[in-house]
Amino acid sequence: MSNVLPDTQATRFMLDGELICVSDVPPATTVLEYLRNRAGRTGTKEGCAEGDCGACTVVLGELSPDARHIKYRAINSCIRFLPTLDGKELVTVESLQAPDGTLHPVQRALVDCHGSQCGFCTPGFVMSLFALYLQRAAPTREEVLTALSGNLCRCTGYRPIIDAGECMGNYPEPARWSRADAQSATRTDQLRALRRTQSHDALRLPGFHTPRNLDELAAALAAAPGSLLLAGGTDVGLWATKQLRELPPIIYLGDVAELQQIRRSAVGLWIGAAVTLTAAWSALLEDYPALAEQARRFASPPVCNSGTLCGNIANGSPIGDSMPALIALGAELELRHGARQRRIPLERLYLGYQRKDLAPGELIVGVLVPPPRAAQWFASYKLAKRIDQDISAVCGAFAVEVSDGHIVSARLAYGGMAAIPTRASAAERALTGQPWSEATIASATAALASDFTPLTDLRGSREYRLRAAGSMLRRFYLQHSPAGFAVRVTDPSAAREFA
Repeated sequence: MSNVLPDTQATRFMLDGELICVSDVPPATTVLEYLRNRAGRTGTKEGCAEGDCGACTVVLGELSPDARHIKYRAINSCIRFLPTLDGKELVTVESLQAPDGTLHPVQRALVDCHGSQCGFCTPGFVMSLFALYLQRAAPTREEVLTALSGNLCRCTGYRPIIDAGECMGNYPEPARWSRADAQSATRTDQLRALRRTQSHDALRLPGFHTPRNLDELAAALAAAPGSLLLAGGTDVGLWATKQLRELPPIIYLGDVAELQQIRRSAVGLWIGAAVTLTAAWSALLEDYPALAEQARRFASPPVCNSGTLCGNIANGSPIGDSMPALIALGAELELRHGARQRRIPLERLYLGYQRKDLAPGELIVGVLVPPPRAAQWFASYKLAKRIDQDISAVCGAFAVEVSDGHIVSARLAYGGMAAIPTRASAAERALTGQPWSEATIASATAALASDFTPLTDLRGSREYRLRAAGSMLRRFYLQHSPAGFAVRVTDPSAAREFA
């Protein structure tokens, strides 16, 4: 490690108040590999190496756009490439203990609540709870459960760990890493130090380039169309850790300011290609609260804190859970190749399995989601073997407009039913112009067999998927029927029904 190289030739980040400069590691080196093999910080563990178990959780600090405060969030270090830490602050489990050995309240709570047995997973739990600690003075049980949805424990059992999360705010504020740190002189020093790591020039390492603006990004990709565009890395990271691929030169779009923007206008909600899933779902929920369950179950907080919505779109997985909802809503993509721009409906991006309507050197700049319409009913459902951290067997989304008891328009989109996320055209035709009734829904459900010929795999058989897709459509009808049926025991009306 050295800080004598020019800023643009070394990854520079803060760790425990020290400026760290790294220039001599491959660009696909993960943060976890660096911590364990180079920095000697072995508290951070490797479990799955794919962002599922949470043993590798660390906390990342980033300057706010106005550079007046630092925002901290939990991420998976096992699939995060080290150069993406440039200009940021890294916090590991070793960072929390005070110089005199006093444990942080999160650590103390886990000890007092007997929340650790073998201890392998414990550092990851500590860091997930630590990120929550900085955000909530007295987190609710539900907030604790959400924060820990990406952490697996195989021996302690979750009750004492959850207890620790609920009571960690009861301990005295620590001298180090308190919620009040933002107003302290120590935090002011950290702000100044982090500001000094910022560079207006593009980071250039062998095999890794971080443009600072959209023009520079578009030009770099047009000049080297074989490069790999990297956003959050929650999928690309697995190419390195699980598939052991040799990656092409990487162009990182996470530091392009224009791509980090969320904008609202009369034409809809625009979400840039570098906006994290956490921020994107939050913005979408303001317009479409019916997506609440989908957002919560999409992925764990560490995955959502790194991954991006447009990355999920660009990946083009047939089971990518964001695409059915966006397709049903009529979302459009803004694309760019060099200086040329174009806009296409999201559903037209996918030409076949892992084939997209993107020319070499063309990139997704952002996604535009239309605003809600007063007469439109909308919902999105996910069916998987687990509630948290699981890939869908089927995902369905429905946007239907009804006037005077008749269906004016219908957009139905599914994932897990074909090689690409796509609309159910035959079912849409069976709905449009018909009365909003059981008979119409039955007809549309039957039409799904004309729309899809699903595969049979470990997540479900062809027959199961077709029945599940039809059941989702019927669920949508029941939720919006005059009787207002409850379809979840967590629904207020269901709580009364099952009391």
